[in-house]
Amino acid sequence: MRRTARDTEESNRTLNRRSLMLGGAMAAMVAVLGVRMRYLQVDQADQFKLLAEENRINIRLIPPVRGLIQDRNGKVIAGNEQNYRVVITREAAGDVDLVLRRLATIIPMTAEEMSRTVQEVNALSAFVPVTVAERLSWDDFSKVAVNAPALPGVVPEVGQSRRYPLDHDFAHVVGYVGPVSDRDLEELDAPDPLLKIPKFQIGKIGVERWMEDTLRGEAGTKRIEVNSAGRVMRELGRQEGDPGTDIRLTIDADLQNFAQVRLGEESAAVVVMDVTNGDIVCCVSAPSFDPNLFVRGISHTDYNSLMENDHRPLANKTVSGAYPPGSTFKMVTALAALEAGVATVDTKVFCPGHIDFGGRRFHCWKRPGHGTVQLESSLSESCDVYYYDIAQKVGIDKIAEMGRKLGLGQRYDLPMSAITDGIMPDKQWKLERHQQDWRIGDTINASIGQGYVLSSPLQLAVMTARLASGRAVSPRLVRMIRDKELPIPDAPPLDISSESLAAIRKGMYEVVNGERGTAKSSRVVDPTKVFAGKTGTSQVRNISKAERESGVIDNEDLPWNRRDHALFVGYAPYETPRYAISVVVEHGGGGSTAAAPIARDVILRALSDGLPSLEAYPSSQRGRIETMLKELPLRDPVTGQPPARTET
Repeated sequence: MRRTARDTEESNRTLNRRSLMLGGAMAAMVAVLGVRMRYLQVDQADQFKLLAEENRINIRLIPPVRGLIQDRNGKVIAGNEQNYRVVITREAAGDVDLVLRRLATIIPMTAEEMSRTVQEVNALSAFVPVTVAERLSWDDFSKVAVNAPALPGVVPEVGQSRRYPLDHDFAHVVGYVGPVSDRDLEELDAPDPLLKIPKFQIGKIGVERWMEDTLRGEAGTKRIEVNSAGRVMRELGRQEGDPGTDIRLTIDADLQNFAQVRLGEESAAVVVMDVTNGDIVCCVSAPSFDPNLFVRGISHTDYNSLMENDHRPLANKTVSGAYPPGSTFKMVTALAALEAGVATVDTKVFCPGHIDFGGRRFHCWKRPGHGTVQLESSLSESCDVYYYDIAQKVGIDKIAEMGRKLGLGQRYDLPMSAITDGIMPDKQWKLERHQQDWRIGDTINASIGQGYVLSSPLQLAVMTARLASGRAVSPRLVRMIRDKELPIPDAPPLDISSESLAAIRKGMYEVVNGERGTAKSSRVVDPTKVFAGKTGTSQVRNISKAERESGVIDNEDLPWNRRDHALFVGYAPYETPRYAISVVVEHGGGGSTAAAPIARDVILRALSDGLPSLEAYPSSQRGRIETMLKELPLRDPVTGQPPARTET
């Protein structure tokens, strides 16, 4: 059937419309593609170039140099040293066992170390370097470098490591650094990316920990080219970070070393404080330990020996040790009674050697008794009965109030670990802690620093500094940060009458210098360094009736860990106080025999340019003191060697 002209014309019109529609659609699509291509290639060119670069270039952190810790005079007590180490990469090494055996012929390596290295290498990606040995000597490091062609995959490197040149002297104060642990990361809300660098070390205890952010510094960066597997191809550039900030403490390294060696093998603590500004110039806990062992990775043997030592070398006794202060607390009780008006300096109390109360007998340390005593003689002879009597009149709440005013029962904000609050009990404290009412017997015990009362050597030093200065001195451990002196805390006058303080100081003078003073054998005869103080003996346990009947009546008859603690607090010079000191000798027996001699030697060293002068000691003691001073294993804080001796 033939198509008519009309049909042909209609068909052509339809075809033209479809062609136009199709062409328009195609043009629109091309236009969209063109716009999109322009957006990607022109507008977003920089963004996609950056993404491509990130696939090819990695940014890695460079650990900063850790800040130094110095003593008050600028002597380094925590520094950094070059760490010559050797690393191995499995990919380049091939047969790791064979390479390690070759390496063992060049540098000392045990079978255990080689086995541990193999395990670490196999646990990581083939291109990740693993440390084989570190802290190599220069000779060993050079041997590895020379033999590098025969040791595929082995690379000698130079890094930084923490070093404590005075090791034992500052272990408890400065602390030490160690590898970041999972626990460390969990304690932080937003951990610094530095902390995720393998084997990066941070402070674990002491100043190293509590001033970590200041000491750590800011990381640098380096740009490295990597392939698709993440393997490093080359370094393209680097930007060094900011080193950590140096810190200067208030402690005198020479005095610290003297006190450390003077304590010898005792389990003890010494704190010396400048009464004019609160600077802690000496803070020693004995025995101590070598913090360098922890930096390098302490062995199980070394760690167990520290943990099993009954003298507790890992504990910082100066701030974490809480001891009954014994008779060193009597100044608190006396001041509370004087200020409350229930006693005067002339109040007399008769001491028959005990008092009886509530069906219990409370003994004085001197069983025959002291007879009639007043405030001054009660301190110099340390009569317990005097304080039993006045404590009942003044009451525990006023005693506790005075104790807190003198700095007891407080936790001081210092950059050290495990600082104790101590215990300065009162009626409310016992009710909350033990759900019991306070009893008169508790007051009697507390009056001589026994019972619930607990204090640290630091708190006792603060108490003594406040008694000596009449001001609310607070302890300070950090003197400068980046050469900038830190402000000295305010020390307002104590709300205690000058007459009461003068009476207490006179009693403390008689303790050391009086004919019947309990510490008269530790007196100082140099008039410019006259010493005042108070002895104390805190009872660890009561000797039972059965033990007395069997002949066990003295501390020396008991095992070491069941003997009484020996304490002494004091200050010098008496007329113009400069330093306050507290000494606690665990299980040392009597404060007059164990603690006071140490306190005298240390405070004389603090007041001298070098070793204490023999002229400061009574003539009858000078021969013994001279021998003792010569035998002390002192060392120079800078060189670590014995110091040049001068005539004492």
